[in-house]
Amino acid sequence: MKIAIIDSGIFEGHHHVGKVAGAVHITATGFGDDPIDRLGHGTAVAAAIREKAPDADLYAVKVFGGRLAANMDVILRALAWCRDHGMDLINLSLGTTNEDHRPLFLDALDDVGTVVSAAHMLPGILPGVIGVAVDETCPRDRFRYRDGIFSASPYPRPIEGVPPARNLQGVSFAVANMTGLIAAMGPFGSRAQLRSALLEQAELALHEVCR
Repeated sequence: MKIAIIDSGIFEGHHHVGKVAGAVHITATGFGDDPIDRLGHGTAVAAAIREKAPDADLYAVKVFGGRLAANMDVILRALAWCRDHGMDLINLSLGTTNEDHRPLFLDALDDVGTVVSAAHMLPGILPGVIGVAVDETCPRDRFRYRDGIFSASPYPRPIEGVPPARNLQGVSFAVANMTGLIAAMGPFGSRAQLRSALLEQAELALHEVCR
């Protein structure tokens, strides 16, 4: 399975990540020559995914430079790269509340692989996108579904000697944990079939908790 991680890049060789299948640096003017992760965020996201999908091919699609922000042109170019390179899953740990971007996302997402993004924002609220919210009580190896929204743990892969409260955390890692759990389910068909499988798995997990 080919998973694109649209983020700050990935530090290849990190013991929580291992080999990266490919890397690209997307800029406002085209493509750059610095796909290395300078912030650590994308590497932590990749580690959470690798933990759950050890055999997946991870691709670093770097859109963040010195801070965790990128303009819409860069995001659209990154999604086009994912489409052109046949990514199965796209981890997009970001979002916007700017409704002006809705038609741009709708057009860009029309023929790409399954996108996993933050709930309650664009593009996570769009049809076909798996929007994920934070649930601090959810185990890192599970996801939940309630009131029409998927949720997952906001905590990344633990680092030995670092208390969870001092590690990175937030919706980015809820999205990453969900991406990893989806990848672990194996090949899936259409977006509708995937969503149906996710709902079935969430329902089974709910019954296990209720027993």
